[in-house]
Amino acid sequence: MPAHRFRSGTTRRSHPAKRFPALGTLVAAFSLLLAVPAQAADTPARGSAHLGMGVVAHDGQGGIPADSRATQTEGVDVSSHQGNVAWATLWSSGVKWAYAKATEGTYYTNPYFAQQYNGSYSVGMIRGAYHFATPDTTTGATQANYFVDHGGGWSQDGRTLPGVLDIEWNPYGASCYGKTQSAMVSWISSFLTQYKARTGRDAVIYTATTWWTECTGNYAGFATATPLWIARYATAVGTLPAGWGFYTMWQYTSSGPTVGDHNKFNGALDRVVALANG
Repeated sequence: MPAHRFRSGTTRRSHPAKRFPALGTLVAAFSLLLAVPAQAADTPARGSAHLGMGVVAHDGQGGIPADSRATQTEGVDVSSHQGNVAWATLWSSGVKWAYAKATEGTYYTNPYFAQQYNGSYSVGMIRGAYHFATPDTTTGATQANYFVDHGGGWSQDGRTLPGVLDIEWNPYGASCYGKTQSAMVSWISSFLTQYKARTGRDAVIYTATTWWTECTGNYAGFATATPLWIARYATAVGTLPAGWGFYTMWQYTSSGPTVGDHNKFNGALDRVVALANG
């Protein structure tokens, strides 16, 4: 009798555990997948952060300031999101200064930085570089060094603005990067001190009043030496962080022409030149 046939009168009964040996494993694995938080899909990729990334979500989007206000000079800020920028178009529209993202943390450099930083300069703009801070990854001094070493330096040519510390909502996790207010102030101080040691210039602080209040306790101690670049997408700049009686720059919209992020420098073009000259 062939080996695969059964004897007459007998019935084969299959045991569920033997017939489907992997069923229990598959169910367990599926349960584990359901238990994993769906965080990865909502979290942007490291390096993708940029000036004002959290402004609309936290502070909202208002109107555009009227052109009839006190003399101000139009500027833009760019990152890898804009790619190669049409600088001649922006210059013709009245944009006279620009900042380009150079670095983030100690793990990212903007692949379009050269086109943006040098391209704005080539059409006649006064330009500068900014660093997106990640206080939960390395120290302030370490990130200041990384910034200076990768495009964030300063030269006294009358066309280069001091570097900017972009300190705002954490797009990758907790808004204040897991730091207490005093620890955040210490981190910012470390960055500013090292940047000045490397370049001889006080860096500009870019922030939003709501974030600054929450994450530094509305600390006023940097205002005497550090220019303020405030983010508020509305018809008026609103309340400034403690210590600053005026802003130097104001990012007022993320939906401007040619390049989304548009800004006002608080003064005529000669004041932009004055900041570049220190």
